[in-house]
Amino acid sequence: MGGILKQPGAFAITPHKVSLCILLKIYAPPAQISVPFPFASVAQHNRLGLFLLALTKSCDDIMEPKLDELIHQLRMMSQNWEASWVIDQLMSRLSSLSSPDDLFNFFSDIRGILGGPDSGAVEDDQVILDMNSNLGIFLRRCVLAFNLLSFEGVSHLLTNLGIYCKEEFSNCPSYEEHGLDDSSSNLETYSEYENMDLENFVYEKVSEEIEARKEASEIVPFHLHTHNTLLSLVDDIDVPADSVSKQSEKVRVASPYGDPSSNMLRDVDHSSPVFLRTNWQVQGYLQEQAHTIEKNGSAVSFNGLEIILRQLQKLAPELHRVHFLSYLNGLSHDDYISALENLHCYFDYSAGTEGFDYIPSVSGNGFGRYEIGLLCLGMMHFHFGHPKLALEVLSEAVRVSQQQSNDTCLAYTLAAISNLLFENGISSTAATLGSSYSPFTSIGISLSVQQQLFVLLRGSLKRAESLKLKRLVASNHLAMAKFDLTHVQRPLLSFGPKTSMKLSTCPVNVCKEIRLSSHLISDFSYESSAMTIDGAFSTAWLRNLQKPTGSLVLCQENGSGNSSNASQFIAQPTSIPGSVLQVLGLSYILRATAWELYGSSPLSRINALVHATRFADASSSSDAALAYVKLIQHLAVSKGYKEAFFALKIAEEKFLSVSKSQILLLKLQLLHEHALHRGQLKLAQKLCDELGVLASRVTGVDMELKTEASLRHARTLLAANQFREAAAVAHSLFCMCYKYNLQVENASVLLLLAEIHKKSGNAVLGLPYALASLSFCLSFNLDLLKASATLTLAELWLSLGSSHATRALNLIHGAFPMILGHGGLELRSRAFIVEAKCYLCDSNFNVFENYEIVIDSLRQASEELQLLEFHELAAEAFYLMAMVYDKLGQLEEREEAAASFQKHILALRNPQDEDDPLVSVF
Repeated sequence: MGGILKQPGAFAITPHKVSLCILLKIYAPPAQISVPFPFASVAQHNRLGLFLLALTKSCDDIMEPKLDELIHQLRMMSQNWEASWVIDQLMSRLSSLSSPDDLFNFFSDIRGILGGPDSGAVEDDQVILDMNSNLGIFLRRCVLAFNLLSFEGVSHLLTNLGIYCKEEFSNCPSYEEHGLDDSSSNLETYSEYENMDLENFVYEKVSEEIEARKEASEIVPFHLHTHNTLLSLVDDIDVPADSVSKQSEKVRVASPYGDPSSNMLRDVDHSSPVFLRTNWQVQGYLQEQAHTIEKNGSAVSFNGLEIILRQLQKLAPELHRVHFLSYLNGLSHDDYISALENLHCYFDYSAGTEGFDYIPSVSGNGFGRYEIGLLCLGMMHFHFGHPKLALEVLSEAVRVSQQQSNDTCLAYTLAAISNLLFENGISSTAATLGSSYSPFTSIGISLSVQQQLFVLLRGSLKRAESLKLKRLVASNHLAMAKFDLTHVQRPLLSFGPKTSMKLSTCPVNVCKEIRLSSHLISDFSYESSAMTIDGAFSTAWLRNLQKPTGSLVLCQENGSGNSSNASQFIAQPTSIPGSVLQVLGLSYILRATAWELYGSSPLSRINALVHATRFADASSSSDAALAYVKLIQHLAVSKGYKEAFFALKIAEEKFLSVSKSQILLLKLQLLHEHALHRGQLKLAQKLCDELGVLASRVTGVDMELKTEASLRHARTLLAANQFREAAAVAHSLFCMCYKYNLQVENASVLLLLAEIHKKSGNAVLGLPYALASLSFCLSFNLDLLKASATLTLAELWLSLGSSHATRALNLIHGAFPMILGHGGLELRSRAFIVEAKCYLCDSNFNVFENYEIVIDSLRQASEELQLLEFHELAAEAFYLMAMVYDKLGQLEEREEAAASFQKHILALRNPQDEDDPLVSVF
């Protein structure tokens, strides 16, 4: 313990390990022939053994749980009466350890639960611990560690045991206010001990031992409460006693495994002893925090983490990785100044020689890794929305990587440039990228941004494959799939023999690239990792044991926090790294996006559901939110807004609604659609303005959001019958999409222009736009959008006169399989109404003989439109029904349809915003 200098990494006995020894003695009492009391069955007994196995494997974590957390774990693991008995035994035996003699007697007695060399000859029912098993080895290590202690070390252990038990026995209000033993907390809460101690990196304000030390001396050794010193960092650092006594500030920090609904914040208890760990374990803690920030950075307390990092930096100035973690913290909270300053500090002090997977360069110079710094700086500018500056920095990183023969950094830099060109609208790169890296520059060939993106993707993929960077290979395959999904490949050379090419995307190539990325799961272990976090596997096992096996998506949890499920402890751990699972989860998100564009709603929904149920824990919060967004969008399209808003409320509770989050954007989109359908145009315009404000004002940044806002603005103007203004907005949007090569978005813009001309009465002018949209849909295999464009084209032909009714009807029937199989409520309703209008306009159609065809279509359309509260189309459907019933002489049905028509017209003309429960969500 603290009074003895031990070798770095030595196993030290702590109060938590003493508690585990007591539990092991309860689990396997000496000379027990049958299942010990209070376990009623072998299954209950084995459950405690599996629980203890996970705890002993995680004993080398950075922090150890306090006694109240261990008791909470026992309550969650066992039945109520069984847990009470075990807890009572644990507390009574801990209380009985009141002198050094008691400790000596205790560690002498626990040797009796170990089996000897002839333990194989015992009876089958006898409970015994094999001395070579995991539990037996742990027990032997505890006994050996205690035997190596001097009398001062034993006394120190006894003091810590008193503090350890005092926290549980005390019932002070501050303890309850902080909720450290909240029985209603999430099942995963008690696994937070993995990082807890280092987060509570503060000194004891009042403790008997410190008071005794202060009386004897004016300084307190830093290693007073450590079982190991921080290797090569904080060896025998002395801290003035005044600084200890003045430490009274409460720190709130985020835990990577906490519940987002509680902001994952906890108060630090100043009366708790600090158990520091080795340098390797501190590095593991920093890596865990970096992973937490990457997964859900907005849920981490910026100030809380900064306080911890500043203390670490003060105590261990050689630990440069602290600056890099501060950079990530500033990046996740959009603090540009903090991120830039800490990034510069990190590379100034460490020259980028720690914290990255690294393959030494051939030149082997001693000037550090300047190219890594440029790569990080470029990605930082990309994150903050500075695409041109990011492209310049990354191009310089390419040049330096080539000079230093750092192929690994070059592969990652090319992938970063590819992502930059794909995510941001950059019309030309001739002044930056073309002069730095392009295989065609030497022969004087100028490539478009699209062609440069293809060359970069291929180059990064080849380098990653040659360097055996499996995860980068998988990511590049996904990038190639995204490229093939939205870009038509054209020949790079404009001369030479001409070969026939089909100018369209290839879904087969998309599926091929996605499948190749999934091969990562079979060979991810071949790529070395920079650091294996000590105890991470065993604590991940413990967390897996505590998770329910049948989690529901978009369902509220109704179970009690104290409920216990024995099946949770049967699940086996997974050794697949989180980064690998994240890439696999991204492949399912991309599958869902691809099927959404191709028009297969069921397949898109299934892939989004797979991600939400199987990869939500390993994925970042943005990826998990995107899967939920796709599921909620499907609910809105196919089930109506009530179910969609109910699911949205659950998603909002699960994810933080920060600026530009996927959930917030979905909320605005759903509210805008609902407002348009109900005729609430002022509210719709307000929501359009909200969407526009979220987009960055920098040119080329947030292109998807800007396109969405402009589309919805044009649709709002169209609903208000401001045709000229709507056409001007749509035309401007088309020019922007053409400039930045957003061809898929152009198909929707062209279809909107056709809708504007159709509604304004200029059907002849709308036909070219509808045909152009159809051409784009054929080139990019946008089958569902193609069906919608075909429907609009049929309406345009019908607007030219009744002589074109047959042509329009043939177009609709050709699109019906896609519309009825994969279309939503609005698209299906439009198709039914247009089909009825075609029949009624056809001079060869006899209403009296075949009226059921028209009535059935209109009735189905009206039912689906009422789910959407689409008053305008619903009124049109009831108007046509009233006309048909009038011709048939069915007056009662006509009056009923006319009353429904009047109701929807009145609702459209007099929208009620105040009493709408859905609008109140906004």
